[in-house]
Amino acid sequence: MLKRIFTNTRKKGQYFEEAAEHYLKKQGLTPIARNYLCRYGEIDLIMKDTHTWVFVEVKYRKSQQFGGAINTLSHQKQQRLRRSIYQYMQDFTLHNVALRVDFVAIQGDTPHTIQWIKNVF
Repeated sequence: MLKRIFTNTRKKGQYFEEAAEHYLKKQGLTPIARNYLCRYGEIDLIMKDTHTWVFVEVKYRKSQQFGGAINTLSHQKQQRLRRSIYQYMQDFTLHNVALRVDFVAIQGDTPHTIQWIKNVF
């Protein structure tokens, strides 16, 4: 079903990032930015949880084959994400702020299963 909706991977990614943002807003987080891009990589969502900055990686997988969405956060991706976060903090002069990195795994066709993991690293 999803294959017919999306014309490219980017649009599919945007759809699931919006779904994750909507889910996190319902959990009380405030959206700050989406798709921050720098030379080190991309941060899917940047949000705030009261006074804590939350940097969110979003992954979607249609099936559990090869481990599903939950198993896609590789060590290399963590390094790129960490560097991107440092760059964001420099760009927006965020010093001595509370922060955490969360992971949202979206699995399956409609209805989707959403797993929100706080403090993944």
